Amino acid sequence: MRTRFVRLADKVGRTTVLGLDEMGFAACLLGKSLYWLFLGRRQRQRVRLDSVVTQAMEIGVQAIPILSVLAFTIGVMMAIQGIYTLKTFGAESRVTTGISLSLVREFSSLITGILVAGRSGSALAARLGTMTINQEIDALTVMGIDPIRFLVAPPLVAMLVMVPALTMWSHLVSLFGAGLYVSASLQISFGAYVQLVIDALRLADLAHGLSKSAIFAVLITVIGVVNGAMVTGGAEGVGRMTTRSVVQSISAIVITDMIFAFMVTR
Repeated sequence: MRTRFVRLADKVGRTTVLGLDEMGFAACLLGKSLYWLFLGRRQRQRVRLDSVVTQAMEIGVQAIPILSVLAFTIGVMMAIQGIYTLKTFGAESRVTTGISLSLVREFSSLITGILVAGRSGSALAARLGTMTINQEIDALTVMGIDPIRFLVAPPLVAMLVMVPALTMWSHLVSLFGAGLYVSASLQISFGAYVQLVIDALRLADLAHGLSKSAIFAVLITVIGVVNGAMVTGGAEGVGRMTTRSVVQSISAIVITDMIFAFMVTR
């Protein structure tokens, strides 16, 4: 019994230390990325704009089709469930308020963050993992190129720009999808639905969703880079750490969303 307890305590301790080490590594990466973004020009090693644009195309523009499908579906689903629920109380006319607040404050930013984590976060982890195995990162260091400036800062900037932009697009598409169903179900004009949405929303609601999306962008980038840098064991290791990156990113997004919602509603 005592031996089992010692083994359990040892395992918990090692896991805790490794977790703290990863968090410290992530904080270091984020700090150095911000350093190169703001002070790299002084050392004639600025973050290249073309690298940021390339990352933005991969992260944002190429994700628009699938995000549009998901956002539209989420909007229609919210309208169906909202009308079905409120019909019990005879309050179907108030469904637009609930849909607008739910989508803009919570669901649009959440579904966007999860999509980007599964699509771009995994790609970032896989790319860096492959470079780690092939010793390409060591080669950059030998050439005098800082790997963080070259590999981490561009996707971080692209994420910070494109995830909030994708969230805005998700707002529009999901509200449009919900509006089509609400208009047909409640027999009101689409223009009246738009006016109800405008009346229901405030600037603070929009800021709530966009600020969360910026936090999600940082989490996705840092977690992807940390897992990619920790790859060992060849191709199998790349697959394992890529999966780990997606799981950690989605978990971090959901937990952060819960904490953020709790803090801003107190």
